[in-house]
Order: sequence, then structure tokens, then C-alpha cells
Amino acid sequence: MSYLETTKNVYKEAALTPDVGLCCTTNPIWELPGLKIPRIMQEMNYGCGSTVHARDLTNNPKMLYVGVGGGMELLQFAYFNRNKGGVIGLDVVDEMLEASRKNFTVAEEQNDWFKSEFVDLRKGDALNLPVEDNSVDVAAQNCLFNIFKTDDLKKAIAEMYRVLKPHGRLVMSDPTCEQPMNETLRNDERLRALCLSGSLPIAEYVKMLTDAGFGTIEIRARKPYRILDPKNYPTDELIYIESIEVAAIKDPMPEDGPCVFTGKAAIYFGDEDYFDDGAGHTLLKNQPLAICDKTAQALADLGRDDIFISESTYHYDGGGCC
Repeated sequence: MSYLETTKNVYKEAALTPDVGLCCTTNPIWELPGLKIPRIMQEMNYGCGSTVHARDLTNNPKMLYVGVGGGMELLQFAYFNRNKGGVIGLDVVDEMLEASRKNFTVAEEQNDWFKSEFVDLRKGDALNLPVEDNSVDVAAQNCLFNIFKTDDLKKAIAEMYRVLKPHGRLVMSDPTCEQPMNETLRNDERLRALCLSGSLPIAEYVKMLTDAGFGTIEIRARKPYRILDPKNYPTDELIYIESIEVAAIKDPMPEDGPCVFTGKAAIYFGDEDYFDDGAGHTLLKNQPLAICDKTAQALADLGRDDIFISESTYHYDGGGCC
């Protein structure tokens, strides 16, 4: 049995018998005005964060969500596009699709604005999306891509890139791990399916995205997720896993490389009212400016003693230098 078959079986079980402890998100279940999330959707929230960000979802964007879970984030996305088929929900597990359909019936009863037809549920594989080229404004996945091994992960990211419109964005939440994992952990198909042993370091995760052509990467959050300890897992050391929320934007690739925002900021505190680096970045005196890592390095290379550059906070919410 391949690791992908193991994964399908895990989530078939989770669809038939909701497993509240399957994933461990630290995000509260947020509810917007007029939005009521059914309890069954909350119990089937098999993610490690959130991919729903209001600033991505203006002007009725066409949306794609891969790995539907219990339908919670599909319902949240539909809040922002109340049109027939405005949100595409895709899953390879028949039982999970059926569970979402049932959950949408409950959501209709609790939300007078919601209609199940707002969500177009489709059976399909993340490695071969049944979606047209350049047709989606926002694509999302939550705690799915970390399951894929390297070659499959490259395919999944390339497929998301293909279906996004120019300047569209891929919004993701995935576990990451900066420590090395032994081969026993890496090759354990069930632990991989449970979103534990496939976690990559953030730098490798980001490189996968930029190698696919995404010109702008935003690290929006970085949070504690899980511990793999020697008593319960095949490891000699304690392994700490975090979850990150990331947006990869289908911007043209800059000639000098991608813009990767990891939450750095620059503050100019010199004698003038502002500092212009001559490369399109203006720093107003004593006003923090969010900067990508590339700009941070360029400013640091100037060797000035009147510009402070913060460390990465791994939290970025827009308004940056690029």
C-alpha cells in the first residue's frame, strides 16, 4: 500500500467517525457577523491553522479549497462569495465529500444566507486538479501538502500555480519542523498521513514555492503545533513541530529573486525626514516599514548606523516594501 492510500484510509475513517483530536489547531473558530459554524464542522476541523483571511477575499473571488475536511473553511470562504459555484471544494475521499454535503445541509439550517450550491464539491486529486488554467483567484489547502513526499509536493504546488490567475494567491497552513527527523519517522505512512512526520523546515517549504514560480511569499503566522517524544514515537530526541500560515502570490518573479516576507521591519532614525535607498524603498523617520528578507539584506549591506532592521517575527500582515 502506498502512503497516499494510507492517507485516504485515515481520512475515510475521519469522515465516517469524526475525530476531534486528529489535528490540533491553536486557532479559535472565528465567526463573522451572520456566520454560524455548525458543531459537526468544528469537530471535523482537520487543519493546523486557518487559510481564511479577509484581505484575500474582497470582490467575490473565485476560490478553490483542496482537502475539504468537514467543510468548515468552505463555509467560511462562501461567506465572501455567495454565488453558485463560487467556491470549489476538492477531495479524493468519497466519504469526506459526502460528509461535507451533509454538513452543508446543517449549515443551511443555521445560516439564512447560505446555500449549498455556493460550493461546488468535486472529486479530484491535488496532483491533477480538475480545474482550468488561470481560473482561480484564491486557492487554499490546510494541513495537506506536508503529507506529500518531495516529488508529489512539487506536483501539487505546480498544479496550484497552474490554476491560479496572474496575481492570484495560494493560501496554506502546514506543520513545519526545523529539526531533522530520522528515516523511521519519515517512512511511517500513518504518521505522515497524520501530519506529523512529513514536516519540512520553513526555508525548504518556501523554496518549493519559489521554485514553482511564485514571486512573493508571505509568512503570516508561526505557532506551536505538536511534540514527538521518545516515549510515544520512534525518536531518541524530543522533536518540536510548529504550524505556519503562508500565502504564495503568483506575481512575476523579480530579476533579483523572490520577495519573501518573514516579518522583518526597518526603522530609520537619522537626521533627515526620510531615507530613500534608490531602489524603490522610502523609510519615513521613526516609522517601521515591513520589508522582505531581500530588502533587509540590501539595507544591512549599506552599513548605516541610523537604520534598525528587526529579526524575523514570522508574522506579516501586508503593507510591506514591495
